[in-house]
Amino acid sequence: MVTRLKSTALIILLSLLCLTGWSQQTFTNPLLSSGADPWSIYYNGFYYYTNTLGDSIVIWKTKSIANLRHAERTTVFVPPSGTSYSKELWAPEIHLINNKWYIYFAADNGNNNNHRLYVLMNTSNDPMSGQWIFKGKISDRSDRWAIDGSVFSFRHQRYMIWSGWEGNTNGSQDIYIAKMRSPTKIKGRRHRISTAIYDWEKFGDLNDVNNPPHVNVNEGPQSLQHNKKLFIIYSASGCWTDQYSLGMLTYSGKGKVTDSSQWHKSIKQVFNQSVDNKVFAPGHNSFFKSPDGKEDWILYHANDNAGEGCGRHRSPRAQPFSWNGDGTPYFGVPVEIEQQMKVPGE
Repeated sequence: MVTRLKSTALIILLSLLCLTGWSQQTFTNPLLSSGADPWSIYYNGFYYYTNTLGDSIVIWKTKSIANLRHAERTTVFVPPSGTSYSKELWAPEIHLINNKWYIYFAADNGNNNNHRLYVLMNTSNDPMSGQWIFKGKISDRSDRWAIDGSVFSFRHQRYMIWSGWEGNTNGSQDIYIAKMRSPTKIKGRRHRISTAIYDWEKFGDLNDVNNPPHVNVNEGPQSLQHNKKLFIIYSASGCWTDQYSLGMLTYSGKGKVTDSSQWHKSIKQVFNQSVDNKVFAPGHNSFFKSPDGKEDWILYHANDNAGEGCGRHRSPRAQPFSWNGDGTPYFGVPVEIEQQMKVPGE
């Protein structure tokens, strides 16, 4: 009986330590058992994390990304039924702009053809509290199909980037960019800066890796800035294939950011599956800094086994990355789930 009581007390103590922000010195991937399209922002001593759930938007709050499984979590938005944004809520992102919180997400009415981007706002200092207000649809004047919206600022101008269709039917998913008038409004028209041109961007048949040109998919764009250089890292090929991977666009640094001629596409993936490490379909990433601001980390989802597709098997993972001598990012290969890594530096 005494031994059982001691064991119970130890379990309770360890649980309390996790809940109060204590974290181990190392961790392994995945961070959660399931969670596609992971996003994280570090602010005021905490990570605020979210991922696709489909029917709602939830925020996790933790002092250590390694303790995400034990993090405080709260549901901040459940859409009403019967609207254009009631179903298929995808790829939410949390942004802090001018001391206000914004969540950008894609949603539809149950028909994927009607996917558009929407935005929520919260004026509280902590996004876990206060009131999240639905601010409506955010779109350029074409009002075409759109998912995976993200925002960033560069040279005193804010931009939105997303994955969209050129017309009203699904022929190709391309990367678009537009200036923003405010955190909830786009200024002017959209500009396409990337479309699938290489075979590694066109895998669509899960069972036929020798014949890749089946789809044209560029999605999940994320900005990355380093030493005044601007990159957009995006996901390519069908998310249901093992060949889902990351590509890179590099801005020339000269002309308009919205001018497609000012963007250079990498001829090869910059991050893709590792059969040896048993990591498949890595993609839809985001980035975050360590608490001390010295380390760069990539956050992405992937599958543990081949052929697991684009569903609940996808789990969030994190690993540090470095920079090449020419100023471009070096992501390496996806680490295996057994590999111990140091938690982001404090």
